[in-house]
Amino acid sequence: MTLVIFAFLGMNAYAADYIIGGGDTLNISVWGSTELSVDEIIVRPDGKISIPALGEIKADGLTALELKKLLEKELTRVVKAPIVTVTVTNMTNYKIFVFGRGGPSGDYPLQRETTLLEFLSMLGLLENADLQNAYLVRGKKKIKTGFSDLYEKGNFSQDLVLEPDDMLFIPDNFEKRVSIVGAVMTPSTIPYREGLTIMDVILTAGGFTEFADKNSVEIKRSDEKDKRASISVRGKDLMKGDLEKNIKILPGDVVVVKESLF
Repeated sequence: MTLVIFAFLGMNAYAADYIIGGGDTLNISVWGSTELSVDEIIVRPDGKISIPALGEIKADGLTALELKKLLEKELTRVVKAPIVTVTVTNMTNYKIFVFGRGGPSGDYPLQRETTLLEFLSMLGLLENADLQNAYLVRGKKKIKTGFSDLYEKGNFSQDLVLEPDDMLFIPDNFEKRVSIVGAVMTPSTIPYREGLTIMDVILTAGGFTEFADKNSVEIKRSDEKDKRASISVRGKDLMKGDLEKNIKILPGDVVVVKESLF
């Protein structure tokens, strides 16, 4: 006999692997026996559902395929060679957990199969997230590290389908943030992004104040041994179009714009 299972979860292997739990909504159809079929039946907190002619059946902890086989076995008492279709129409046990300081922590219930990229997009702005060092945990194992190629560069080969109880660790990028202080309109700290330049940082800070010594700009940079180096930049020449001085910024840089003495 042909098995037909529909689930509004997508047409891949994961759909058949979804574990039914309390609160889920099911449609159960018995071919040729409408009186035995039930629509929009909710799995009770005790994990059971009520089926005509069968009474209470425990659905909690089963996949749609396993529940289908169980119902066909039980229905042989009242129907010859029953064919059952199980449809999961609403999921309440597809939850993803987020922790770390780089994103909004908490548990997120999903109503359909969701990819990592879709889920990251649902979290909103992640400007304070260190996506390069973020990782995905499944079954207590780290299965993927680094989301920046996917989220920031659109490398869809890095995408994957999330599974219930997946956990995402998203650290903050505090140590990678770039600061600009001194004689600029808005001294501030901004998230680092690839390709960021000294001009980008100065413009983000609103540009120089009238008291700025524009050719006395310094980039304070730490190396791997936490030793500080200083890189001088002639900001006035830069703003006039000398782009050779438009130095690329690295994570953790501090830009200092000195004030003029006159």
